[in-house]
This record gives sequence, C-alpha cells and structure tokens, in this order.
Amino acid sequence: MKHTLLLTFAFLTLSIAANAQTEINTPQVKAPVAGEAISQGNWLLGANIGNLGFNFKSEMFQLGIEPKAGYFISDNAVIGVQTLLNLEVYDGGEAFHYGVTPFVRYYFPEGARASGRWFGEALIGFGGSSTEDSEEDAALSHVWGFKGGYAHFVGQNVALEGVLGYVRTNADFDTGHGITGLSVGFGFNIYLPAGNRTVTVGE
Repeated sequence: MKHTLLLTFAFLTLSIAANAQTEINTPQVKAPVAGEAISQGNWLLGANIGNLGFNFKSEMFQLGIEPKAGYFISDNAVIGVQTLLNLEVYDGGEAFHYGVTPFVRYYFPEGARASGRWFGEALIGFGGSSTEDSEEDAALSHVWGFKGGYAHFVGQNVALEGVLGYVRTNADFDTGHGITGLSVGFGFNIYLPAGNRTVTVGE
C-alpha cells in the first residue's frame, strides 16, 4: 500500500511539473530574409548612430548621426540621400559639421547569408561647418567618401549594421579646417517592401 501511494505521488508530481513548464521565448537574433529585403522596388530607411571617428589631421574624436533614405533600383542596388550631422571635440574647442550626400549602395552576392549581406557604398555631396567661437564660419564644400560593412537581419524588415568608412571634406575654406579620416559606425535600418506586401517589423 505504501509503495502504491509513493508511486502515485511521484507520478502526480511529475505530471504537475510537466504541465507547469512554460515555454521560454529567447530574443530573436537573426532572420533568413536578407534576399527579400534587398529586392527591387523596396525602400530603405534608417541611420548610422554613434559614429566614432579619428581625424588624421588634428587627432580629434567625432560623434555623429546620419539619417538616410533610399530606393532599390534593382536587386542588391540602392540609391538614396543621407544627412550628415557631426559634432567634433578637440583640444581647444569643438565644431559642428553638416551636409547632404546622395549615395549608392550595393549588397554583394559573394559571401551572402540568409540573414545577412556585405555591402559597399559611395557618397558625394556638399557640407559645411561652424567652428565654436569663430567668426569665420565655413562656406559650403564638397564631401565624398567610401564605406563598407555588414547588414545583419534581426527581423523581417530590420537590420543592424557595422560600417567602416573613409570620408573627405574641406568644410571651412577660411580657417583651413578639413576632415579626413576613418570612421567606425553602427546602423539601424528598416526595409520597406514594395507594392502591397505586408510590413511586419521585428518578425
């Protein structure tokens, strides 16, 4: 009798424990949708945030944000425009740089993954700067550069990016101030489907 009660108790305990288990949902870290996201007719919206760069000329650090929008003219290829907003802090002062640069980006089929793509980007446009405590604010100047990086898709329409770039500009003709250097950035982009396809961000 005692053994029967013990077996019954053990069986009930295991049954309750099994029924009480709840499914633990782990955060989604990748999605096999890169091919769909970079298709012809789609839109790209996003920004590079937390851009940390090093200026070879004056050994200064910079922090910026680059909102952008683009359109896929074909699979893997997008053209668009971005705004450059950049704050520089250096020994003796600080400066604010701004600009507008059309860009062309291409996602390489080589080395492609279902959840990510390598890409290259070229940009050219114009910009200016405003040096703190200076009456000789910048005239407009050309801006050009090249960037490369990796887009990792964490959802159906969302990708995180790591970007390495080289940008050149002479933003202040009067003071001789110029920007030349490498920069490292991290981006967040949303890919909007063409036509009437449903957008489900994060799935």
